[in-house]
Amino acid sequence: MNDSTAQAPAWPAEIHKVLRATDVKQVCYVPDGGHKHLINLCHDDPDLAVMPLTTEEEGIGVLTGAWLGGQRGVLLMQCSGAGNCVNQFGLLRICNLPFVTLVTMRGEWGEANPWQVPMGQNTEPVLELCGFTCHRVEKPEDVAPTVEASIDFAYLASTPVAVILGQRLNGAKKFHN
Repeated sequence: MNDSTAQAPAWPAEIHKVLRATDVKQVCYVPDGGHKHLINLCHDDPDLAVMPLTTEEEGIGVLTGAWLGGQRGVLLMQCSGAGNCVNQFGLLRICNLPFVTLVTMRGEWGEANPWQVPMGQNTEPVLELCGFTCHRVEKPEDVAPTVEASIDFAYLASTPVAVILGQRLNGAKKFHN
C-alpha cells in the first residue's frame, strides 16, 4: 500500500479534537510525515491559525508571542527538531512560559535510517535537561488523554511540556542506502 492510499490512524483526529477542547488557537510545525494527518486537519480548521516554519526554533518565538497575546498554541515537530531548539528553550525557562510540543519519534523501534538514531535515542534526556516535563505515548488509545493532560499542565503550571509520540504509533519508515 503506498502512502497516498494508506488510511490515516485515528489518533491525529483525536489530537485535533483535544486542541479544540483545550482552547488551542495556534499550531506551528516544520513539515513532518509523522504529523501529516494532524497538520492537514489543522489546516482544514478555520478556527486555528496554522503556521508552517522553516526551522523548529521559530516555533518557540511564535508561540511565546501567541501566549503573550492571549492565545494557546502547540508546536508539532519530529524528534530531530528538538536538537535544533536547545538554545531557544532557554527563553521558556528564564521567562517561566507555558509551552507544548508534540514530538514524533524516529531512531527507535524498527528504524532503518542510521542518521535518525542519535537524536532519537537522546530526545527525552535533552528535553528534560532543558526543563521540559516529558510524557511518552506508545499506544493510540493513550494519545488524546496524554495530550489533554499535557496542555492543561503546561498552561496551568506555566511550564514546558513535551508529548513524545513513540515511533510505533507511525510505524518504521523504510530507508535504502
